Amino acid sequence: MPSLQLSIQKLSAIGIPVRATLKRWVLAALERDAALTLRFVDTREGRRLNREFRRKDYATDILTFPYSTQPIVIADIVVCLPAVQREARLRGRPPREHLAHLIVHATLHAHGYHHGSTRDARAMEKREVQVMKALGKPDPYG
Repeated sequence: MPSLQLSIQKLSAIGIPVRATLKRWVLAALERDAALTLRFVDTREGRRLNREFRRKDYATDILTFPYSTQPIVIADIVVCLPAVQREARLRGRPPREHLAHLIVHATLHAHGYHHGSTRDARAMEKREVQVMKALGKPDPYG
């Protein structure tokens, strides 16, 4: 099993799962040793980061900033919990389940997975479904 150094940064603990749960979700998607930071932000910071790095002026649910994929995965994952909760409501999913999926998704991005092409998207989604199933969660695309 790959080793994980996990740092968690948060403005408040409201709505954020405990460290052991977050670590379990990340470990389930881990394919190589990793040093990751999960940073939970508010809507204002989520919007600022999305505008600055993606040129999109809204708070997105999750952003991945990969710095290295070899020999170990090094990345920051920024989670805008209000955006995650809003999106979960719109999709009719439990917020915790949606958050688990997004953290798995971001962890795979940190490994170099992408969904820019149909082929890449299929490969990434297939891996996400496998990881979610291993976590006892439903297919996020089903």
